[in-house]
Amino acid sequence: MSGGAPRDGSREASRDKATVMNWIRRNSPTREELLENRFVRPFSHRVAHSHLWRFSRTSVRRGTALGLFVGIFFLIPGVQILGVALLALPFRANIPIGAAMTFLSNPLTTPFILAASVWLGNVLFGLHTRMSDLYILYDEGASLGEWWKWVTENAGPALLGGFAGLFVISVVTAAVGYVLASIFWDNWIRLRWRRKLHRARDKRLEASTSDTAVG
Repeated sequence: MSGGAPRDGSREASRDKATVMNWIRRNSPTREELLENRFVRPFSHRVAHSHLWRFSRTSVRRGTALGLFVGIFFLIPGVQILGVALLALPFRANIPIGAAMTFLSNPLTTPFILAASVWLGNVLFGLHTRMSDLYILYDEGASLGEWWKWVTENAGPALLGGFAGLFVISVVTAAVGYVLASIFWDNWIRLRWRRKLHRARDKRLEASTSDTAVG
């Protein structure tokens, strides 16, 4: 009975790893697909380097952080994966992990991300952006001078505040992802070693049992 729980834990860890790896494969391009991109092609000899596709503790957590930052700050699907591929070079981050993480910003989450960035920008810069003013100006047929005043006094600061809020959210999310990836990796390695130890123990028990039976 004592060995049942660890073996169950090992099987569960293996299933969890398989689930994560399958999700990564579904949501990240293959090496060949990425190298065929015309923007990546000039850097293909570096993007194809094995250390950018190898799964290690350092590359996985860096890939997670990079993918979350790029995915949130650059809310354009094509640009996100391209950005991860190019930025993975100096940061030595895992490209498949980074590409998969960009999909956490999607059509369902983007409106919430943008709303949070505008709210945070208002807090950081003391702005009071109201998009309703835009509709009022349009309905009332505002003059060019009124439109210019709105752009300089409202739209410009709102845009700056939105970018600042988006940057802060991206950095914080990347930092959280980095920590969570480290914890996930450490736990997976710990369970993996535990599985190896139990296998070795089972083999020793089988050997001792067979020796006893022969004796």
